[in-house]
Amino acid sequence: MTEAATPGVKVTITYCAECGYETQTLSLAEALMKAFTHELTSIELVPWYEGSFDVAINGELVHSMYREGGFPDNSVIVGAVKKRLAATSATVETA
Repeated sequence: MTEAATPGVKVTITYCAECGYETQTLSLAEALMKAFTHELTSIELVPWYEGSFDVAINGELVHSMYREGGFPDNSVIVGAVKKRLAATSATVETA
C-alpha cells in the first residue's frame, strides 16, 4: 500500500489534567507510537477536567472512564486501533 492510499486513523485521548492523568495518557500514547509508528495520522492529547479519561478512534469512543470505569489497558486500545486499521484498509482495497 502506498503512502497516498494509507487510510487515516486518528486516536484522541481526552484526559483530566486537574486529576494528574498525564502519566496514563503518555503511557498510552507511547504504546500507540511503538505499535503503529507511521500507520496513524495523529495522536491527539486533549487536556480536560471532571475526572475524564476517554479514548476515541476516528471520533468513535472506544473507552470512557465514565462508562467503563478506570483506565483502559494499553493492549485493549492497541487492539481496537488494529481492528480499525484493518477495517479501513479493507474498505480502501475494495474501493
